[in-house]
Amino acid sequence: MTESGKFRKRYVVIKSNRDFSYLFKKGDSTVNYAFVCYMKPRRAGKNRLGIVTGKKVGNAVKRNRSRRIIREAFRLFEPILKENTDRRFDFVFVARAKTPMLKTQQILSLMKKNILPKLQ
Repeated sequence: MTESGKFRKRYVVIKSNRDFSYLFKKGDSTVNYAFVCYMKPRRAGKNRLGIVTGKKVGNAVKRNRSRRIIREAFRLFEPILKENTDRRFDFVFVARAKTPMLKTQQILSLMKKNILPKLQ
């Protein structure tokens, strides 16, 4: 915890449409049944995370759950990422229809299995 008693995020959120479009066009991608991940190395700073959930995922409750479990899995994945590489990356995760039915640990194991080998 920080001095103010609040937790500090270890990543920055991607918000601009330009950054999303750039990653979709130029980023390296990995696909599985739970999500599609676009990633691109960046020069400095922290890792950046963007999450996209389209209407095919389901209603608002399912889309929000998808975002929550991807965000939590990424929070758990980031220390593993820092152990394995010194570089920083931009990540965009696109949720798929199966995502809201999965648990955080399942998403985390998919991240370890599909993303880590591509970063090394």
